[in-house]
Amino acid sequence: MIKHYRGAPASENDTPMSEWTDEEITAHVDYMERFADRLRATGEYVSSHALSDDAEFINHHGDTQPVPDTNALVAGWMLIDVADLARAHTLAAELAAAPGRGGAPVGEWLELRPLHGETR
Repeated sequence: MIKHYRGAPASENDTPMSEWTDEEITAHVDYMERFADRLRATGEYVSSHALSDDAEFINHHGDTQPVPDTNALVAGWMLIDVADLARAHTLAAELAAAPGRGGAPVGEWLELRPLHGETR
């Protein structure tokens, strides 16, 4: 499950996290941590990481370029190991309901993508 800063369809509660209060950010992170804890308990959690929106491209020469604001940018991901696609859909929908601005669900669009070579 891949979360995006930009590049995905707009979420229902489409207020950038930079405009949230400290309490709203804490509620969002707490929701995600409780969600991950539940998946740890069922054995479905593999890993997750949030990423900074600071990004740059680098090539094999070591040259760097900033990632333009117009490009999609990954905010983070959660890797899960589930029995089937239906379970992945259920979990993604639940994660997309994490609270955002004003405590309302973010209603974001998450990108679901299997690991390369996985056939489940």
